[in-house]
Amino acid sequence: MKIYAVGETILDIIFKGVEPQAAKPGGSSFNAAITLGRLGAPINFISEMGDDKVGDLIQNFMKNNGVDANYISRFRQGQSAIALAFLDEKSDAEYQFYKDYPSQRLAVEFPEFQKDDLLMFGSFYALNPGIRPRVKDLLEKANAAGVSIVYDPNFRSSHLAERDELIPVIRENMEYASLVRASDEDLVNVFGAKSPDEAWEHMSPYTDVLIYTANSRGVYLRSSSLSFHMEVERIEPISTIGAGDTFNAGLLYGLWKKGLGKAELKSLNRITWEELIATAIRFAGEVCLSYDNYLPVEFVENFKKNI
Repeated sequence: MKIYAVGETILDIIFKGVEPQAAKPGGSSFNAAITLGRLGAPINFISEMGDDKVGDLIQNFMKNNGVDANYISRFRQGQSAIALAFLDEKSDAEYQFYKDYPSQRLAVEFPEFQKDDLLMFGSFYALNPGIRPRVKDLLEKANAAGVSIVYDPNFRSSHLAERDELIPVIRENMEYASLVRASDEDLVNVFGAKSPDEAWEHMSPYTDVLIYTANSRGVYLRSSSLSFHMEVERIEPISTIGAGDTFNAGLLYGLWKKGLGKAELKSLNRITWEELIATAIRFAGEVCLSYDNYLPVEFVENFKKNI
């Protein structure tokens, strides 16, 4: 069983007030991939970046953190993406993006998936019309091979003007997914859903399981057979960048560690889901305590000693 993630790579420059605090390679699926690589999971990242110094920095960072970079397209027509992330008083980020992509996107040969491999995808990368045909080809190939697909919409308010035209694509993504992990903010933005039950009403025709994260209000799971809530410990975050991504990494790590494939996901009992979600909560909380977008190396070393 291998884990794959597809998504954007970007260099995040993080500001608190007017002062830059850190520069970190990032991107939603990328952040999860780095955490999985540090944990020793067999993670492969599918993406694209410029054939430039920023791209070199990001690709070397992947390799140094145990992420397979064999499915990376390096392009010369354009530049690697950069984001300025401005933290507010709650340590949540508002972004300004600087992107220059070529006309041909994700020009890389896709992997030969095996049954019960894991694939994570999401964010606007999975909706963008410029790359949608390639993402859909990847999803079709993974689905045909019996891969467990995890989808994180990560739908930012900056795309609200496009919501009506993007909702059919979001629903199509949910139909590919065995599991959708979405935040309360995502589902307000997409469906206007203000509770996990309201969100599940919208999503149950399209996916088997919803894991709904609501910051300090905890985590909710909804499926055809299960409905429960888990509390989270209150913390004082330094930065929430990467928290949801690292939560996703926790879920994928648990599924991989337990050897749970697509068929098992539909019939998992509450105890197993609670174990998976507890790990994801722990990971997400830890990443909020620094400017890193992924689990710190020191935490990973201690975690691995105690499992």
